[in-house]
Amino acid sequence: MAMDVVDYEIKGSEMQFVEVELDPGEAAIGEAGSMMFMDGGIDMDTVFGDGSQQQGGFFGKLMGAGKRLITGESLFTTVYTNQGSGKKRVAFAAPYPGKIIPMDLAQLGGTLLCQKDSFLCAARGVSLGIGFQRKLGVGFFGGEGFIMQKLEGDGLAFVHAGGTLLRRDLQAGEALMVDTGCVVAYTPNVDFDIQYVGKIKTALFGGEGIFLARLSGPGTVWLQSLPFSRLASRIFAAAPQTGGGGRGEGSLLPGVAGAGLLGGILGGDNE
Repeated sequence: MAMDVVDYEIKGSEMQFVEVELDPGEAAIGEAGSMMFMDGGIDMDTVFGDGSQQQGGFFGKLMGAGKRLITGESLFTTVYTNQGSGKKRVAFAAPYPGKIIPMDLAQLGGTLLCQKDSFLCAARGVSLGIGFQRKLGVGFFGGEGFIMQKLEGDGLAFVHAGGTLLRRDLQAGEALMVDTGCVVAYTPNVDFDIQYVGKIKTALFGGEGIFLARLSGPGTVWLQSLPFSRLASRIFAAAPQTGGGGRGEGSLLPGVAGAGLLGGILGGDNE
């Protein structure tokens, strides 16, 4: 099936959204809950699977839905089709502060691997699958990088990155060490591996975890400065805990109590 060729416009700076322009008969697919607005004359239909219309029969649709379930996404995808006589627009909004990246799969060799929660929307015909890391170490310690979404086709797809976006074009043999949560997407010829940080003290108290992702060229990688998991953990840490009362910004009591507890454990004061 030929991909729909759509025009688009990305608006905003920190909280972006993308407007996709559809000619009569063209369609876009989006994650559930990502739509911001749409013009009258656009038909919205929720389908079982990834909405690419490349699965044949019930079994094919079931396989497509199962792939999305493994990556943590909904079993259903929403298809927005222009049923009118003129150009129509539908907009998709980013879920948290960051940047929306337009990915032309035709220029990327037809395949892109991305974090399982970064896909936002695409032109109809783009297939959403899963990409498992084949290395055992990545499977055990890869975190967010173990199960990736695989986007296939020759159309446009839009991916969201948290915070500030960095694109790196790696040469053959060139390697980059990255926090696993900061990897947004990469081309399939990039080698993804996991490497131990090397020192016990750094692993326990460095705040970056025990393992880092090692990305080796040749290929292109896209990185984000604010993974959603990091944002969520900071919000949770700053929120008032149940039964503990409010915690005002700048309060010294939690820090003093935490320091005293840590000192007691390390110094053996709790005898």
